[in-house]
Amino acid sequence: MKTAICNEIFQGWDIEKTFRYVSELGYEGIEIAPFTISDNVKEIGAVERRKIREAASSYGLEVIGTHWLLVGPKGLHLTHPDERVRRSTRLYLRELVRFTGEIGGRVMVFGSPKQRNIINGVSPKDAWRYAVEAFRECSRLAEDYGVVVAIEPLPRRVTNFVNTAGEAIQLIKEVSQPNFRLHLDVYGMLDEGRPLDEIIRESRGYLAHFHINDDNGLGPGFGGVDYRPVVEALREIGYEGFLSVEVFDFSLGPKVLAARSLETLKRILG
Repeated sequence: MKTAICNEIFQGWDIEKTFRYVSELGYEGIEIAPFTISDNVKEIGAVERRKIREAASSYGLEVIGTHWLLVGPKGLHLTHPDERVRRSTRLYLRELVRFTGEIGGRVMVFGSPKQRNIINGVSPKDAWRYAVEAFRECSRLAEDYGVVVAIEPLPRRVTNFVNTAGEAIQLIKEVSQPNFRLHLDVYGMLDEGRPLDEIIRESRGYLAHFHINDDNGLGPGFGGVDYRPVVEALREIGYEGFLSVEVFDFSLGPKVLAARSLETLKRILG
């Protein structure tokens, strides 16, 4: 397994400065939140996309892919009752596939709790059908770009749609596309109230990407999570991707968060 970090931690830094610093620390990969570049990926032209890819490569970093996908533009919603909104969302997911592939990424993590939440007037059955339709469409395009779309189970406190790895796996089965897989996040898995290694083992054959963080929303090593069974389970199921650091509390600053998180990753990976 390799180490990576998400770029939104480096608020206010230009992207090349971020790449340089992350590389010098010793990370092997970088994950991009598109909103840190533009609220709309359509506005990120081919030249800028190439520069992102080339800049990461020049510092020896692999661009893993994208996450925080639907922060902008406004008005997108996966399970909205209005077909026009859903269609706009499907079209934007296709744009995100192109962007991810063209910056050299291979994974698109779909979290976006507010933009998938089941709202009044929509039944859970209809919301599920809308999601299957959208993910089936964008996953077909993703195959052309060598990108995997990975659904992320999220805690019940942030969304009411797909909260467990089991639900995500059921969605994957119904979408039934080879490029639609599972993403797991330590902080999110804790909401299930089950051993993390148990969830990981049950995800064998579906897991495409993994975010690592702690029980307090900070990076690994800042809280109380025991990562030994997590890493053991990942190795047992044959996961060979990235452990990508994602945090939700930026108050300690990017340098502290990035450096101490990497120290923890190196320790737990041996």
